[in-house]
Amino acid sequence: MVTMRAWRSARTSHTVQLVEEERPAPARGEILIEVIACGVCRTDLHVIDGDLDEHRPGVIPGHQVVGRIAGLGDGVPGLEVGDGAPGLEVGDLVGVAWLRSTCGVCQWCRSGSENLCPVARFTGWDFDGGFAEYMTAPAAYVYPLPADVDPVETAPLLCAGIIGYRALQRANLPPGGRLGLYGYGSSAHLVAQMASAAGAQIYVVTRGDDNQALARTQKSTFVGDESAVPPEPLDAAIVFAPAGPIVPQALSATAPGGTVVLAGIHLSDIPALDYEASLFHERDLRSVTANTRSDGDAFLRLARQLPLRPHVTTYSFSDVSVALDDLRAGRASGSLVIATPRP
Repeated sequence: MVTMRAWRSARTSHTVQLVEEERPAPARGEILIEVIACGVCRTDLHVIDGDLDEHRPGVIPGHQVVGRIAGLGDGVPGLEVGDGAPGLEVGDLVGVAWLRSTCGVCQWCRSGSENLCPVARFTGWDFDGGFAEYMTAPAAYVYPLPADVDPVETAPLLCAGIIGYRALQRANLPPGGRLGLYGYGSSAHLVAQMASAAGAQIYVVTRGDDNQALARTQKSTFVGDESAVPPEPLDAAIVFAPAGPIVPQALSATAPGGTVVLAGIHLSDIPALDYEASLFHERDLRSVTANTRSDGDAFLRLARQLPLRPHVTTYSFSDVSVALDDLRAGRASGSLVIATPRP
């Protein structure tokens, strides 16, 4: 039996536990991936801490994965163009994101909104993810990566980057507009780079000295704490912090005709909204639900063109629980990444 190390969720104690178990084998249409790096996302905390419903008891979290193909399941070499990445070979570098599979036949899948598929399944929630030395994934849902990318810098792009990209698209930010970012973690600091490259002014409202310092290094127009009010009306705002009370705060800071986007998978209760102060004057309140594969393709091309440079704190594979605790406590800014050592 070929074994591997992995970190499995223990929801009753809100922790992960290091285990040694049999290495998975790829099913038909899947590939086996030797994990090189895996980003640590707040969604991983929501899975571990029970904020999200349990989909797979004891799941291995992690859904921002960069690794090398170590094996091909039956049917993978015969993939057709449009069904995934044709010509995948052992040794190729690939990325794995949150969206793991969809039905392909529902009205949302057929209309280009596969992120809304009612039977969509997700990496590190429904199926084991990347806090492990090996994992499997459907070949049709992985992203082929250039051989020269830095795996540690690329890992946060696979969720924080893709979701941030989708949130920015849904924000309807006008050229040169004022964008508010509520919470300044892994996703927000990548959105700031994308929006700034397009000429936007960035207004950051966030807790934590480290997050505020990072926002200042990225030349934000305004940086304030969680109670701050931007000095000018915002054209759009994206709420990354999972705190419902921020929503009316962001809406009231947004100009007539502006848009507020809720980018998280989990949000605490939103307080009652004052219609006049929060929603009147054609302010839009929108949400983001996962991502499509076309979002990932478009974003990864953009990230390479700009290029995007995440601010990364790297942890060893043995320190996964430390990384999760640091994220939970806000002790690290930017993106947190687990680097898996190779023998």
